[in-house]
Amino acid sequence: MNSDQARTKLEQCNGKGQELLMLQRQDLSTGGQDKTKLSIDLCSSMIELCSNPEFIVGGATRTDICQGALGDCWLLAAIASLTLNEDVMARVVPVGQSFGESYAGIFHFQFWQFGEWVDVVIDDRLPTKDGELLFVHSAEGSEFWSALLEKAYAKVNGCYEALSGGSTTEGFEDFTGGIAENYDLSKPPPNMFQIIKKAIESGALLGCSIDITSAADSEAVTRQKLVKGHAYSLTGAVEVTYRGRKEKLIRIRNPWGQVEWTGAWSDSSSEWNSVDDSERQNVKADDGEFWMSFTEFLRHYSRVEICTLTPDTLTDDSVKHWSVCNYDGSWRKGSTAGGCRNHAYTFWMNPQFVIRLDEEDDDPDDNEVGCSFVVGLIQKNRRRLRKVGEDMHTIGFAIYEVPSQFHGQKEVHLDKNYFLTHAQKARSETFVNLREVSTRFKMPPGEYLIVPSTFEPHLNGDFCIRVFSEKQTETRPCDDPVKADLDDEIVSDEDVDAGFRGLFTKLAGDDMEISAPELKTIMNKIVSKRTDIKTDGFSLETCRIMVNLMDDSGNGKLGLGEFATLWKKVQKYLGIYKKNDMDNSGTMSTPEMRMALKEAGFTLNNCIYQILVARYAEPDMTIDFDNFVACLMRLDMMFRVFMKIDAHDSGSIELDFHQWLTFTMI
Repeated sequence: MNSDQARTKLEQCNGKGQELLMLQRQDLSTGGQDKTKLSIDLCSSMIELCSNPEFIVGGATRTDICQGALGDCWLLAAIASLTLNEDVMARVVPVGQSFGESYAGIFHFQFWQFGEWVDVVIDDRLPTKDGELLFVHSAEGSEFWSALLEKAYAKVNGCYEALSGGSTTEGFEDFTGGIAENYDLSKPPPNMFQIIKKAIESGALLGCSIDITSAADSEAVTRQKLVKGHAYSLTGAVEVTYRGRKEKLIRIRNPWGQVEWTGAWSDSSSEWNSVDDSERQNVKADDGEFWMSFTEFLRHYSRVEICTLTPDTLTDDSVKHWSVCNYDGSWRKGSTAGGCRNHAYTFWMNPQFVIRLDEEDDDPDDNEVGCSFVVGLIQKNRRRLRKVGEDMHTIGFAIYEVPSQFHGQKEVHLDKNYFLTHAQKARSETFVNLREVSTRFKMPPGEYLIVPSTFEPHLNGDFCIRVFSEKQTETRPCDDPVKADLDDEIVSDEDVDAGFRGLFTKLAGDDMEISAPELKTIMNKIVSKRTDIKTDGFSLETCRIMVNLMDDSGNGKLGLGEFATLWKKVQKYLGIYKKNDMDNSGTMSTPEMRMALKEAGFTLNNCIYQILVARYAEPDMTIDFDNFVACLMRLDMMFRVFMKIDAHDSGSIELDFHQWLTFTMI
């Protein structure tokens, strides 16, 4: 599978007013003027726009949301669904805000952001052109809650431009803190209508869209007035009696506030004449909302997105609160960004998480026995990074069964050999360049390893992984412990053979000791003669670390025994370096480095390994010999310092200011 096959086309909603995206990116809550190539009054107060502005009139409704020149129909579809749930709406748009006597020129909103609710405060100035709002607006023009909500969301994501193009589920999750699921309507489950109906009744937020096959299709309007590549809200699902049989109907809303389906069950269609008045639905002309049969819905639409506060509301009659676990993590080039399973050489480097499933579902009507859970992987803050040329990574995850010998262990990071010899038990449905990938699973009780990754290796990014489960479960990061098995073998002066003693005498000079500058000269003369390793030479800093580590006398120089001990250590490191240079390139890659560090006696977690790669790796993610030795020497010294102070092996130390300076200046 190549990246093109793995990548699902991200919905593009850029057909309206692309020139407006040339606005300079800035936080518009400052109220300052902005520069643009268009004649835009970027920050007009609502009092300047309307003599009698209102925040909300008669409650927030989906007809208050009409799309403007920004391609954020995905967000507006989510906002339209938000208005159907008063409790959720009240959290996102706190009540009591108005232009009344207590008005102070500011408004505040709340959004869920990667595990926590964030309060966002904005002023009342909105982007305008020729005295009219540029972006979302109400049909009446005097109601401003939706425009202010859009501005607050733009602030969270860095700028208005960052909102162009996206998935409705992203807005759903930021309004609820729930988890979203995506259904492909080309192969829907047999109970798709019941899933939709039950989700709407339980207060879930729903969206739907029609896939595009080319850029030319983006926001193209079909003969029956459906818009391709455009995000709609799914707002109703009913069954009516039509000519003696039951007909399933779906209600859909276009966030433009216009352009409606013209086929069967549309506003002006004759089908409504054959429905009893008691079952007839409210049908208005050209307000963006319309009905269509469920059969036509499946034929024309490509996918449905559903976000629920509790995922089990889709399958159970009663709403239960599932167990939820939430962890943050990061992918870093060269250390913890291993790419997908296609990259067997680096895949094992990705962060790993263990979920333990103990109890099976309480689900007597389901013949499939197992433990239900939903895994959601969110890449963090990618919209904010658009201003520096970044965008969404293509992400996904794989699930493996944890070997029985590792059950219950927290400090285990499974290595390359495990993934080369074991198949995955499950995986995300696809790798996709959306903010979140989520999939529902039902698996037997046991311990499972979740490995989140980008599709390609060596991509930097931060992520949040969530596990929703019907029963109480334990989910935890799975990482190596931080420990060292240090070699304490010391060569005394008496143990040095005559040949080495003669060599030392020539190298040391009259004082019979070797200083850091002298050590630099010696080491570089030796490595310059080798053709099997690559190095740009040992630095004075590295040589000082080596001297400080081996210098027991504290005079900053090495005597005969100390130099012999150091030389033995360097020879050991050379052997490890050569062994782990698998391709005989003369350098070591960063994945090879992690294995080499373990062979040298150092077991390190992801966080520390990220630091070491950033400090010692070259831009092409290779480690040459001098940097490898420098890294090992520094680790050796820091472990020894800590263990010397932590005499009782407590795992923690306390330093006064003098001790702190002494050790940091080594």
